[in-house]
Amino acid sequence: MKSITPVIMVLLMSWAVMLSGCADIKAPAPVLVSTNTRPQDIPKSNRVPPTQRPYKIMGKSYYPIPSAQGFQETGIASWYGPNFHGRKTSNGETYNMHGTTAAHKTLPMNTFLLVKNLENGREMTVRVNDRGPFHRGRIIDLTQTGATKLGFIGQGTAKVRITAMGEATTYRRGGRETKRFKDHPDFQSGKFYVQIGSFIDENNAKRLKGKMIAAGHKSVIQKFDRGDQIFFRVQVWVGTNLADAERFEQQLNETEFPGAFVVAR
Repeated sequence: MKSITPVIMVLLMSWAVMLSGCADIKAPAPVLVSTNTRPQDIPKSNRVPPTQRPYKIMGKSYYPIPSAQGFQETGIASWYGPNFHGRKTSNGETYNMHGTTAAHKTLPMNTFLLVKNLENGREMTVRVNDRGPFHRGRIIDLTQTGATKLGFIGQGTAKVRITAMGEATTYRRGGRETKRFKDHPDFQSGKFYVQIGSFIDENNAKRLKGKMIAAGHKSVIQKFDRGDQIFFRVQVWVGTNLADAERFEQQLNETEFPGAFVVAR
């Protein structure tokens, strides 16, 4: 990846229009276990800890994936409602503000998450079907129902911890049962971009995109209809590895784009 020269960065300084914030992310590469693995061969770290409470989702049991092999993130949750109700989500579904879905910037679509409000202890499970929130520092957008159940509908945001959920498989050996997680998505892989600007004027977005391309970075403009306003988002292609994307995000945040953040397609 080419680096952005100081001259180019100075030219782009006026285009950085984002909210600032921070989030604590822990997302080590997952450990996958073959479906042919015998229960006695499964490492203890891959078994379902007895202290983890199962959640019934669509008739199946899901458990919080141990953070050593899954995904956990702490930061600010927000919610989106009437302006988006009935519109298409990123995976093609129709957004229902009364449902229990969520928007996340990078997690694979249909990932189930355990969301815990760290301010009051309430928790619930949701399914990722959309991208967002498009603000740095906010890690998840919930539905109106989600914000209500977690108790922050009035204040608008809350500090939460989200943990990826994994479906458990039961094995029988003799008279004993052993449970382990099914293979889950690689949360470190995807198609990652860093968003550096969002504009109402499409010409401003085109100018920023052109300057990024001139600096050697593949850039795209994503048109987004919020319902009451259309935005043109400038995003820089990073690659297929989340760790690389986060390093580039940090580089931009330390230079001329303090509000830049990673998003997956």
